[in-house]
Amino acid sequence: MDDRARFEEFARLATEQRNPRTMDLDTLDVPELLARISAEDRTVPDAVAKELEHIARAVEHIVASFRSGGRLVYVGAGTSGRLGVLDASECPPTFGSEPDQVVGVIAGGYTAVVRAVEGAEDRADHGAQAMDDLEVGPEDTIVGLAASRRTPYVVSAIARARSLGARTVYVTCTPREEFTLEVDVAICPVVGPEVLMGSTRMKAGTAQKLVCNMLTTASFVRVGKVFENMMVDLLANSQKLVERGRRTVMTATGCDYAAAGHAIEAAGKSVKVAIVMLKARCSRADAERRLAAADGFVRGALGEGTAP
Repeated sequence: MDDRARFEEFARLATEQRNPRTMDLDTLDVPELLARISAEDRTVPDAVAKELEHIARAVEHIVASFRSGGRLVYVGAGTSGRLGVLDASECPPTFGSEPDQVVGVIAGGYTAVVRAVEGAEDRADHGAQAMDDLEVGPEDTIVGLAASRRTPYVVSAIARARSLGARTVYVTCTPREEFTLEVDVAICPVVGPEVLMGSTRMKAGTAQKLVCNMLTTASFVRVGKVFENMMVDLLANSQKLVERGRRTVMTATGCDYAAAGHAIEAAGKSVKVAIVMLKARCSRADAERRLAAADGFVRGALGEGTAP
């Protein structure tokens, strides 16, 4: 593609259009400026809500990967890549997942998380190589994150993952009718032009963050990492999380602070096991047996049935 053709391609992108509601941005005082940004931001959740059917299909793929020992791999560049790395990094402390169960891959490597690596997003061969380096296979689900859809690094990574038999999902703010890539699921929240033309770290980034939140939270709920609406597999690796674990046990069982602490210790620091021990009035070994038989679901371990 020559320079002129590339220019015209960029000019057509939905994410590169001018927002008619913010043409006077440089004339506004601070309160007006913030109000205009806020008004645009409020449209994002509605755009994401329109994609719930497709997000649900993506969750089904991720759950299937988790249940077969596979991974969720996010791949992106710039803001999109950082959002994938962020979501992946938050899964172990939140859900007690293994560090390599949800992986974030960003063009330019981890240096690009904190400092822009110019041109990294254009290196298509690096995207494909990243999938080879991770030994992506049929048990994995690869989620491409690219506001504009056309990011060469991400497009190449997804194509390579697909050729290796992986499930593929693409999250983009390009309208569905303009989406032409071969993937299992396309998630296309159309947020419209940015407040600041082309600054996709704004509405497009917010939309992608909301989708990532849904993908991992829903998937981990479906594999037994949640009881009612509480994190029961969290890793108590900070004082805040230690206290959250105690509060979770107290809330789930009705016990007091001291009893919750004793139960967690007796359960080998497992909040989930402590809950089953207290509610079923059983030993740690019996609680662990019950949980194993229920595929990790607390409800199932208590004889209440698992989620549908």
